[in-house]
Amino acid sequence: MLLADSENGVVGAAHAGWKGALHGVTDAAIVAMERLGANRSKIKAAIGPCIAQPSYEVDNDFGNAFLTADRRNARFFRQGKAGKPHFDLEGYVMARLVQAGIATVEATRRDTYAEEERFHSYRRDTHRGIVCEGRQVSLIGLPTA
Repeated sequence: MLLADSENGVVGAAHAGWKGALHGVTDAAIVAMERLGANRSKIKAAIGPCIAQPSYEVDNDFGNAFLTADRRNARFFRQGKAGKPHFDLEGYVMARLVQAGIATVEATRRDTYAEEERFHSYRRDTHRGIVCEGRQVSLIGLPTA
């Protein structure tokens, strides 16, 4: 997740995997930016690439953690073909940002698991029994005058 308040010259970047997202990494990143002079109403956010819901099969305990935190989180789960829930990480992070007052949120809508030729996926490697061989980075910056 990348964040920028270009008017006040403050940028932020945070890894918003499921644990971080559930436990408030989005909110913490926004607060940290505000401490540096950002204005929440001016922050714009970008999400992704990340694993997409069709690829993100989880177990019921995973889903229960989100439902325990907020019953409305059920909207980020749907049943997959095998009857197991699939989680919409991108949608969840987007909703957290919007709920925190970030008006402009864009998502890449790219699936790191399914788009093997473009992205590394730790989960994909694990499913194939491969030792993690790749990395993925995102960059953010402000134009210089």
